[in-house]
Amino acid sequence: QVQLVESGGGLVQAGGSLRLSCAASGSAFSFNAMGWYRQAPGKQRELVAAITLGGSTNYADSVKGRFTISGDNAKNTVYLQMNNLKPEDTAVYYCNALAGPFVSWGQGTQVTVSS
Repeated sequence: QVQLVESGGGLVQAGGSLRLSCAASGSAFSFNAMGWYRQAPGKQRELVAAITLGGSTNYADSVKGRFTISGDNAKNTVYLQMNNLKPEDTAVYYCNALAGPFVSWGQGTQVTVSS
């Protein structure tokens, strides 16, 4: 069973930075892609950023130029560096992993940006 362990959330002032980490384990398949989604209160979960095994990345328009996703294939770990955070970035951030035909989710980590 795949496990995704997230860390790095917290409270930060607007303009500050946070780095999220997600370590994946337990898959019988290679992790083809990993990413981060977020869900704010009363809103749908949305893609923030994703990275493939080959290093291709994809970002939501709202975070382009501020967030950077990176991965360590040897450690099955993905990182999300978040700079110039804004109050509208406040949400629960979820790690997501695609391995073979299976999609797995982390438990979520809270990011709160105060104005």
